Amino acid sequence: MLNHYETVFIATPVLSESQMKETVKKVKSVITGHGGEIVHEENWGLRKLAYPIQKKSTGFYYLIEFQGEGSLIEKLETEYRRDERFIRFLTFRMDKYAIEYAEKKRRQKKSNKDEKTENKVEE
Repeated sequence: MLNHYETVFIATPVLSESQMKETVKKVKSVITGHGGEIVHEENWGLRKLAYPIQKKSTGFYYLIEFQGEGSLIEKLETEYRRDERFIRFLTFRMDKYAIEYAEKKRRQKKSNKDEKTENKVEE
């Protein structure tokens, strides 16, 4: 049975746009290469950190929600630790309530986006 996971990582702020895309692509390839299936992803962009990490005060945040076996997490986190582009990461298994909440937030976000586009069309 596949478990539902969510991983958030913070990449170093010195990366260019293309390097950031390459970093995300690498994480996604690790997930899909080990039998995982990506459900949702969000780019949170460049944000200020709560406290300096490795003498950096900002970082690129990225969230990926996926399904996979438990053994996939060990491989994914090993990849995070090996790559110096990642400042921090957090991966956790989502229970049924977290999955429902994430789906509800996605639907809500989509409906808000649809309303905004409808308002622009009317103007």
